[in-house]
Amino acid sequence: MFSFFSRKGPVTAHINAVPVTVNPKETLLQAALRQGIDFPHSCRVGGCASCKCKLVEGKVKELTQTSYILSDEDLDQGYILACQSVPQGDVRIEVDLSAQAAKRRVEGRVIGQDRLTSDIVRLRVQLDESLPYKAGQFANIGIASQPGVSRSYSFATAVQPDAQVSFFVRKVPDGQFSSLINDANVLGQAMSIEGPMGDFWLRPAEAPLLLIAGGSGLAPVLAMLQDALDNGVSRPVTLLFGARREGDLYALDTIQTIARQWPAEFRFVPVLSEEPEGSSWPGLRGLVTGQVATHLQEGAHAYLCGPPAMIDSAVNILRDHGVPRDHIHADRFTTQQDVLVTA
Repeated sequence: MFSFFSRKGPVTAHINAVPVTVNPKETLLQAALRQGIDFPHSCRVGGCASCKCKLVEGKVKELTQTSYILSDEDLDQGYILACQSVPQGDVRIEVDLSAQAAKRRVEGRVIGQDRLTSDIVRLRVQLDESLPYKAGQFANIGIASQPGVSRSYSFATAVQPDAQVSFFVRKVPDGQFSSLINDANVLGQAMSIEGPMGDFWLRPAEAPLLLIAGGSGLAPVLAMLQDALDNGVSRPVTLLFGARREGDLYALDTIQTIARQWPAEFRFVPVLSEEPEGSSWPGLRGLVTGQVATHLQEGAHAYLCGPPAMIDSAVNILRDHGVPRDHIHADRFTTQQDVLVTA
């Protein structure tokens, strides 16, 4: 049986009319970057849509499901994710480079390391100049003591007038950057922030909001809520927050403050997946996705941020309950190990 991986030789991808050689098993993004094209990208695992491009001619094999990242309109018009597309022959694609041009690098310095949970630290950075971004977007951040190393993190607040930014950094196994931020004192160190990136932000509408966050995926959700509150948004909100144990819940004071000030109904539903039986926890237990159907309001728009397994499960449940693809927005929080495995 024919396999798209069975082709022995390279093919040609014309990217905005520029010919690029694509080797067997290589994605469009890998080929473009290898040959010096400044192709918009970030996560490289199909979670951020930064590398969205239009397939004008030819066929590709998509490595992962992209229907919850790309809208129905995008799919109908032939858009694909370059990081998840392996050409099956010669192809021609078009990509908007304007977003890449808007991205810039700003220097700053660490002014705070706040322990939120046993494995999440809030990193606060004072920038040398303001960096405009939409609440919900992310940036690549690097620190002086690890030259050449950068990782993607969502902004945890809306844009601040004092040019301060915050990120929630969860320690991951063997994580070079995240271990430094969680285990060492980095106060005063110089940092570089490159961004903004991603298309995860609150779209204008009047529909109820279902927000689902897992772990450090709460960062962009809090940023969107704070920004929406500042801008007079009055849509009903349900925030589902999944954590392992009660000690892994954080930012509760911030959520409570937003809920008090929110001009419409605001429901906060924390769910613990590994809380020991017999503990004093009075709330819900199990996977946070198990609460999606229960708390889904008619006509709601959904915004999901967290680990890939949570995102995939939530998207399937939402689609099964009739939520259109265009009303589901997701940001998959991936680790460097995920990138290495997928590459």
